[in-house]
Amino acid sequence: METKNIMIVGVGGQGTLLTSRILGGIMLDAGYDVKLSEVHGMAQRGGSVVTFVRYGDKVAEPIVEEGQADVLIAFERLEALRYAHFLKKDGVLVVNDWRIDPITVVTGAAAYPENIIETLKEQHTVYAIDAMTEAKKLGNSRTFNIIVLGMAAGHMDFTKEDWLKVIERTVPPKTVEINKKAFLLGFEGQDQDLNK
Repeated sequence: METKNIMIVGVGGQGTLLTSRILGGIMLDAGYDVKLSEVHGMAQRGGSVVTFVRYGDKVAEPIVEEGQADVLIAFERLEALRYAHFLKKDGVLVVNDWRIDPITVVTGAAAYPENIIETLKEQHTVYAIDAMTEAKKLGNSRTFNIIVLGMAAGHMDFTKEDWLKVIERTVPPKTVEINKKAFLLGFEGQDQDLNK
């Protein structure tokens, strides 16, 4: 199998690392060679965080080049816009329709762009979900990243059961059930519009 490239982008404190651990786990279970790399690791809250996950029969290096990502998972709208050029022409962008102002916007040095999702849809296949609102409905706002992962999982070659097994052993034991619910909400929700 040729190497597949997944990118996770977000802001420090959004659960990027946990998400990449779940992705790495499912790929290792399937017998693939896996390389993980956190690149712009300003992981303090508010800083941009980018994680590359590559898997295949033999993966040479952990970095994904521009224009090579099969799936781009974005936990925030502006981060999706910032890294969309990494997507392949037929790649899929799964974005949490959520706004976190970077320091340049907070200080007034820059404006937060309008209509980001619409702009992205002009050039890319985009699946957007307001995962934070959905996570709050589930009773735990911290599961929003697992909802987004669930939506992205529908665009990868692993079964729902495989994903749930990896989630079960990767997330903290007390949060297994809520994380499974969150994953299924995203996984099964991609056929419906959850942003009504």
